[in-house]
Amino acid sequence: MLKRPLPLVIGIVVVILGGLLFSKYRSGSGQSFQTVAVTRGPITQAVTATGTLNPVQNVQVGSQVSGNIQKLFVDFNSIVKANQVIAQIDPVVFQASVNQAEGDLANAQAALELARLNAVRTQALVAKQNSAQSDLDQAMANLHQAEANVKIKEGALEKAKADLDHCTITSPIDGIVISRSVDVGQTVAASLQAPVIFTIANDLAKMQIDSNVAEADVGGVTIDQDVDFTVDAFPSQTFHGKVIQVRNAPITVQNVVTYDTVIGVTNPDLKLKPGMTANVSIISAHRDDTLKLANSALRFRLPDEVSTPVPKRDPSASRRQPADKPAPLRERRIERNVYVLPANASKPTKTTIKTGISDGVATEILEGLKEDDRVVTGVTENSGATSTPATNPFGSGPRRP
Repeated sequence: MLKRPLPLVIGIVVVILGGLLFSKYRSGSGQSFQTVAVTRGPITQAVTATGTLNPVQNVQVGSQVSGNIQKLFVDFNSIVKANQVIAQIDPVVFQASVNQAEGDLANAQAALELARLNAVRTQALVAKQNSAQSDLDQAMANLHQAEANVKIKEGALEKAKADLDHCTITSPIDGIVISRSVDVGQTVAASLQAPVIFTIANDLAKMQIDSNVAEADVGGVTIDQDVDFTVDAFPSQTFHGKVIQVRNAPITVQNVVTYDTVIGVTNPDLKLKPGMTANVSIISAHRDDTLKLANSALRFRLPDEVSTPVPKRDPSASRRQPADKPAPLRERRIERNVYVLPANASKPTKTTIKTGISDGVATEILEGLKEDDRVVTGVTENSGATSTPATNPFGSGPRRP
């Protein structure tokens, strides 16, 4: 008698479990949408580039004469003043050249005195008709040659003295020594080109970044734009500067065209050093308080629209503008389609909006949406008790369960 209710209980349990599974299957069918809200806040559009920090004025100090380095009066990081002696080349050979040139000049001056006396004596004899006119002509020619020889020897002496003076190397500017290329006792040869002995920077408190901006972005760069940049030595710190020059000379490397953009930087604490690589962000547009939407919402398409061919855009359409009213550079309004999911709605509605600037993560919304609107960024297809993600609009095709 007690065992009879057991099959009945088992049957009731099976019916209840079947009902639960069927309810779960029914409720799991359909689609669920992933959304993101339209928010309000600041947005900044920037042109990114890389560059190298350099002193504003960088002078390479060399030698005009060849010889052995006798003395060095400064070293790396030494502070120097203009006309301060910073190195000395052994002057023995050049002093000897000066002495020789002085002797040659004295000899030429003595010959000049003798030529003058001969000219005066011959002139007196010709006046008394005791000598021929040809003797006077020869005497005058010897006098002119002696005068020219004196000038030649004077020039040789000045050159020898200049070479002797060049043995003493001085700083042309006030600044700091950032590089020293020679040691005491080393020979420098200035036969073909002046060897570099020191590199002196005028003032490291004011530096510049020579950055290479791609030709596609250089149109958005103008003078006095604000610049934010970082260096690897201080990855958590952001430095600031301003664009001071956009040079017109193109730089072509492997068919990639860039333009040198000079950015002025203040360096009061001398953290930044010459040669550092700077990751530059040139701020081309900024909004303090505007509507913005994540870029993932702009890329989303419903699965049934992925396979729909997109009509080709007429490349000349962007040029069909009046010549007197060109579109604002990089801030033009672009119409895009997004999918808005209203509250308590099961299906999104397609909405056309107008967008402005973008920082690569979010885009400014000019028209078509309001704050807190929910915009679809993804869809999940539920099939029975399992759910599968929707088709990626950039994939090869929809996935089938």
